[in-house]
Amino acid sequence: MAKLIWSDQAISDLEGIGDFIGQDSEKFAKITVKKLFERALILKTFPTMGRIVPEKNSSKIRELIERNYRIIYEIISELEIHILTIHHSRPDL
Repeated sequence: MAKLIWSDQAISDLEGIGDFIGQDSEKFAKITVKKLFERALILKTFPTMGRIVPEKNSSKIRELIERNYRIIYEIISELEIHILTIHHSRPDL
């Protein structure tokens, strides 16, 4: 099972998403952040599950989609995955 390492950027992204959604609904903000975090946990077992990020075209840089968000990650090895950023799917990466 791989170890997930969250970058400072990814943590900041989660906080920003929570803050933004929380302006309208604190409950929905917590649910969304939790779902994003839990979605990334699947990478511990299935690191190649996500698709290759088209903008990067590298088999090591991949993404999982959860609702309108792209969880961008890098496969360092079979035992280490780095969560790089969580990006809303509308703006360009």
